Amino acid sequence: MKPWHIEICDVTLRDGEQAPGVSFTCEEKLKIAEALDRIGVEVIEAGFPVVSPAEKQCVAAVARSGLDARVCCLARAVKADVEAALDCDVDMVSIFVATSDLHIRHKYRRPREEVLDAALEVVEFAADHGVEIRFAAEDASRTDPAFLIEAYTRGIEHGADLVSFADTVGCLTPLEIHAAVSEIVAKVDHPLCIHCHNDLGFASANTVTAAAGGAFQLHTTINGIGERAGNAALEEVLVAVRLKGGVERYDLTCLQEISRMVAEISGIHPAKNKAIVGEHAFAHESGIHIAAILEDPLTYEYVPPEMVGGERRFVLGKHSGRRALEHVAKTYGYELDNGQIRWVLDQIKQRSEGKCSITPQVLCEILRWCRGVS
Repeated sequence: MKPWHIEICDVTLRDGEQAPGVSFTCEEKLKIAEALDRIGVEVIEAGFPVVSPAEKQCVAAVARSGLDARVCCLARAVKADVEAALDCDVDMVSIFVATSDLHIRHKYRRPREEVLDAALEVVEFAADHGVEIRFAAEDASRTDPAFLIEAYTRGIEHGADLVSFADTVGCLTPLEIHAAVSEIVAKVDHPLCIHCHNDLGFASANTVTAAAGGAFQLHTTINGIGERAGNAALEEVLVAVRLKGGVERYDLTCLQEISRMVAEISGIHPAKNKAIVGEHAFAHESGIHIAAILEDPLTYEYVPPEMVGGERRFVLGKHSGRRALEHVAKTYGYELDNGQIRWVLDQIKQRSEGKCSITPQVLCEILRWCRGVS
């Protein structure tokens, strides 16, 4: 299989920070950016410089920190925003303008052609300063397709290097995103970026589907944090492009570490059953599953835990069986005979059904008691 032609633009430092209650210090932004750089992410969106002097200072610090990744920042289609971005020495400026009739009607209150013409003047201004330009259509998923193609085509004519499709309210399904991306890729000869939100729970699926359909730059955030329900999760997208798209250049062993770091900094912790980085992502309780995994992990693990810096865990509970208990008991130094195994399993099942979690401490207590059982 020919690997997908993609790159990652992680937007944790900008869109991720827009999650309610989240604010990164400059030091934290640098720490996250360095971790993303170690993974091999090609583009890091450092922030929105015009927001405040402190934000501008942070964006500049990331841009000047010597990363291998290209550093990007956000700008409205306003000359002052672009000037602020240029002051930060970023490699790329993402100039966005709302393109849906709904947004244009309520935000700009002008005909859409006027809005587009004004935005293109700003794109041309940025292009004259030699910076890489991403021309982004906000609310692209609810934009008249003909007008969207016109906007992209004219944006390229005015100097845009990439065009970007934002599913701003997360309203598309994978089938819909594939259709939209396929049409754009067929009609626009510059790289397409995809920026998905998670309001319907499809952000990562939509991003991977877009990549399969020809999108080039994939936007992600660590742990999927961001506005409302968040964005496409970096860890999910990277594992998918490795396993489904044949893209092997990213260091996925850092994913659990960077997830924990961002959870601690942001205060937003992934759900226990979150794919790739959740506490239960590689935990097994079912006796049938554990018995098979002890023979061959591929039986019940599509993603090898070591691939993403994780560890397999066997959790004992009401669904556990003999093989699982024997394996776990040995890790604590206990060799059990048949009678002891039956007794310990009975204790585990009784406690589990009584809503008692079989923690390592509880298990060791049961194992100590079982020494007198034969």
